Amino acid sequence: MSLTPSFDAYSPREIAQRVQDVCMVKSRLSLLQLVMLGLLAGGFIGLGALFSVIVQSDASLGFAAQRVLSGVVFSLGLLLVVVAGAELFTGNNLLAMAWADGCLPTRDLLKNWIVVCLANFAGAAGLAVVVFLSGHAAMNAGAIGRTYVQIAAAKSSLSLSEAFFRGVLCNVLVCMAVWMSLAGRSVTDKFIAIVFPVSAFVAAGFEHSIANMYLLPLATMLQAAAGQPVEVAWLWRNLLPVIAGNLVGGSVLVALVYYVIYRRGATGGG
Repeated sequence: MSLTPSFDAYSPREIAQRVQDVCMVKSRLSLLQLVMLGLLAGGFIGLGALFSVIVQSDASLGFAAQRVLSGVVFSLGLLLVVVAGAELFTGNNLLAMAWADGCLPTRDLLKNWIVVCLANFAGAAGLAVVVFLSGHAAMNAGAIGRTYVQIAAAKSSLSLSEAFFRGVLCNVLVCMAVWMSLAGRSVTDKFIAIVFPVSAFVAAGFEHSIANMYLLPLATMLQAAAGQPVEVAWLWRNLLPVIAGNLVGGSVLVALVYYVIYRRGATGGG
């Protein structure tokens, strides 16, 4: 009889094997599955961002409380992705581990990243359209809508280097959240593993490309509806450097680092 309780977390080495196994399952998904699961993930992350903006629109909260609480509720997005099932570009940067191990061809890796990223954009922007049409931004005497516009203005004003490095830092935390969620054996375990890294990146003001694919289009629609000048420079001033930063943070600083530690030289997937 094993003396190890069934509720114990998987060890880091076991997590590395589980990540490898999950990566191989992802690589075998059909194009239709990738697109549909990518659409879901974009919508899920958008819902987390929507929840977060509600907190950020409350001016009565102090700075730290507002930032931390908005991060905690944003965790809804990644919880939906991990527990309900979806394909998220930032989390899929962990596929670099299977690629480094020689199990995943470069073509398949790039296909997954490109298809999922585009599907995430469609899902997040599609949710933004629905939210705009719902009149949600009028809540709190219009403070919700003003907060979206303020968030978009701050993101668009970042320099390319700031957007890139904030993207790097963001996806280190996101991929660590995904990594640690695979240590858990229950939904409760996954919740605990996800909430702290995700709330940390939101509170710190780091940049998540998929969240921005919801926030920035919605802010643009709100500006247009209010007769304000519409600025779409965020397409290249924010999204492109943030996507690049997320890619480096997740694939290099998490996936490849753990590959070197636990998978390099391993045989038989052990």
